[in-house]
Amino acid sequence: MPSVQYHRLARTPAHRWWRPVLGTLFILAGGAIVAVFSYLAVTAAALLAGRPNNVDGMPSFGDRVDLALGFLSIAVLLPLTLLAARWIQRRPAGTLSSVTGRLRWRFLLTLLPVALVAVALLLAGGLGLSTVTGVEDTGLAGDLAGWGPFALSMVLLLLVVPPQAAAEEYLTRGWLLQAAGVWCRRPWVPIVFQALVFAAAHGWGTPWGFADLFVFGAVTGWLTVRTGGLEAAIALHVVNNLLAAGVAAAYNQLTVTETAADMPWQMFAVDLVVLPAYAVVVLALAKRQRLVTSGDAAGGAQLASGDVAGGAQHGQGAQSLGAGDGLVVLGLDGQGHFDRLPDPGGLGDLGRLGGGRHSLLELDRQAERADDHDGRPGGR
Repeated sequence: MPSVQYHRLARTPAHRWWRPVLGTLFILAGGAIVAVFSYLAVTAAALLAGRPNNVDGMPSFGDRVDLALGFLSIAVLLPLTLLAARWIQRRPAGTLSSVTGRLRWRFLLTLLPVALVAVALLLAGGLGLSTVTGVEDTGLAGDLAGWGPFALSMVLLLLVVPPQAAAEEYLTRGWLLQAAGVWCRRPWVPIVFQALVFAAAHGWGTPWGFADLFVFGAVTGWLTVRTGGLEAAIALHVVNNLLAAGVAAAYNQLTVTETAADMPWQMFAVDLVVLPAYAVVVLALAKRQRLVTSGDAAGGAQLASGDVAGGAQHGQGAQSLGAGDGLVVLGLDGQGHFDRLPDPGGLGDLGRLGGGRHSLLELDRQAERADDHDGRPGGR
């Protein structure tokens, strides 16, 4: 069965040139509509409640609510991106997660402590270099917020940061990388394209900030292709945002408008060391876990049991379907029925799978034959 790298998974038999364009417009328009209406609804509620104005002169329920609203307005792009893949590109939404058709949670959880060390080194190294080079305002001046306000802020951040960071990854390292990949056999043009969009979307602050965002996007994009999924990018992005926002919360600076685009050269210099080191560790862990890094050319995913190649176990209760539409594994009970596992994305098919594993292989063969007869240039 032919295998395809992550960036080519959107080039299915159903692919047409206009599908990535229409899907991108759907995501952006849907996100803008939800964000505007949410902002208007919350502002109107604050006005009716007689709440005071925020720094922008608008009625507000407070800094934390404004912060949550901002993060969630980005998080809504995640379900929109999954729906665009499913409805418009007519492929399993899970192929945005990885070549197995789902998010590989074991690999993601393995990478979280690695990302924690990487981001801690970045923050400590950047602070140390700033101090050595004579930077007076490191952003850590002032009184601490206190345990109560800090704990409340961290609970809020733990709720809103992971979906916000994941949404950015699904849009850039997922959707945009694969959208450009339908026209490019090699991954470098899609990687550079999505990294530029990622950096530009954060606005213009300093040249060093833009460069750092581009390098971050390029390294995580390359890791996405090499590992066959978004796990490495999501882990680093979530931990980076949580730690950075956590430090700001400790000093009661969550309302500061500075972003990664305003990064000084000292942080960029440290990041040039930290990001490649993170990539080396990620690839070593992927090799140790014998991670599946290529998928089915028909737009589905290879049938595998578990997260790694070579670990399949056949028999009762041991099979799993890697081509699910959601972000979870849909288990099989050995008679070809789906186990009742949670499907948070609401996109999985919890019906009967007639014939069990052999029917799945036959579906893959039919998709492969259809793809072999696809006469479009660059088709696989």
